[in-house]
Amino acid sequence: MTSPRLADFCKAYDVRGLVPEQLNDDVAFAIGAAFAQVVAVPDGATAVVVGHDMRPSSPALADAFARGAASIGLDVVQIGLCSTDGLYYASGALDLPGAMFTASHNPAQYNGIKLCRSGARPVSRETGLAQITELAQASLDDPAEAPGDIEAGRITREDLLSDYARFLRDLVDLSDGRALKVVVDAGNGMGGHTVPAVLDTGAGLPQLPLEVVPLYFELDGTFPNHEANPLEPENLRDLQRAVVEHGADIGLAFDGDADRCFVIDERGEPVSPSAVTALVATREIARAGAGVPVVYNLISSRGVPEIIAEHGGEPVRTRVGHSFIKAEMASHQAIFGGEHSAHYYFRDFWFADTGMLAAMHVLAALGEQDRPLSELAASYSRYVASGEINSRVTDGAAATERVSDWARQQGEVEQDTLDGLTITHVGEPMWWLNVRASNTEPLLRLNVEAADRATMETVRDGALQQIREENHA
Repeated sequence: MTSPRLADFCKAYDVRGLVPEQLNDDVAFAIGAAFAQVVAVPDGATAVVVGHDMRPSSPALADAFARGAASIGLDVVQIGLCSTDGLYYASGALDLPGAMFTASHNPAQYNGIKLCRSGARPVSRETGLAQITELAQASLDDPAEAPGDIEAGRITREDLLSDYARFLRDLVDLSDGRALKVVVDAGNGMGGHTVPAVLDTGAGLPQLPLEVVPLYFELDGTFPNHEANPLEPENLRDLQRAVVEHGADIGLAFDGDADRCFVIDERGEPVSPSAVTALVATREIARAGAGVPVVYNLISSRGVPEIIAEHGGEPVRTRVGHSFIKAEMASHQAIFGGEHSAHYYFRDFWFADTGMLAAMHVLAALGEQDRPLSELAASYSRYVASGEINSRVTDGAAATERVSDWARQQGEVEQDTLDGLTITHVGEPMWWLNVRASNTEPLLRLNVEAADRATMETVRDGALQQIREENHA
């Protein structure tokens, strides 16, 4: 039987493939052994930590990876069911390299692996994943390539859920705020495991002034109710309806591995991740002191760097993508970082992303004052955004050049190419746009923001006409 081609599903930042055609026990064992040889042993680690989500295939794959790492002589700490940020917590608290088995929001037939060095430092293609892929492929193709005569390490099991919950509660005190009713849609993902522990009494911690209304908390990797991807508006509709029906103060939606969190206000309206970024940034700046860096990606709202600066922080602009955010976070020792995709990164969480901690900051800010969330969020939402619009194109460079030519006809503009093409209008009314090519598909992604809706729609429609011109030629 031919071994799967790992290069087909070992991506830039993680492993994500079909089970069992691509990712199976043999592959997980080989990747575990390779991870030990490429990352853990050279870093001086004597053990690794492994966790997994609720997908039916996850426990067996995690066990196979653990046996692979142990076959190289490393001890393995299996922490069982956890969110991705729960695995990052374990990597940071235990100071061990780690592996998380999850395919996040992908459909049920997929699974994957997110790898990190000790202290939750990411492993990408450039920082070890390419070598891991090559080494694992070699051992799958020829078992004689695998190292022999090594005394296997010990595999032990440890439950860190209570420690994770206590750690987060120590970072954000929710005990003194006003009583809040919170509807949480876990999407049958790992939020159903972590929310009761952190926001309720499931881990044996004291009751908070929160009434949690659960939606789809049953762990089910077949996702029977809706995809666990809150970035898609249709996956938020049940939560939006429930918030209004229950008269709740706030709604929270987690993705499958619960590392991202989306926020819904009391009217059932989404709060933009940019507004959440700005809100959390002001709280972290107030706690850490003026001058601290805060990272944001370049398609965040223009209001984000403005608010960061107004509150005494140093805004640091970066490319889209968690590897860029994490690199900038570490190099600037930034206190906090936020992305439009609802990933939120914290210096106090080993520069890793945790949707739960961001949600706790929003709950704390809401509970500390009497206004409804819609009014609180409005103070962090200054402009009107289009959201990301994807267009299928055959020549992205030509389409981008057409947008550039069109924009120069709209008045004085500035352009930069940090990530795709960003065009900013000089003067009034304020508007900017960004056009970026997808790394994996023949798509151009357009984001537009402006001072008012009419301007946003004019710029959006004009840019889209240029991008899609080839479709009408």
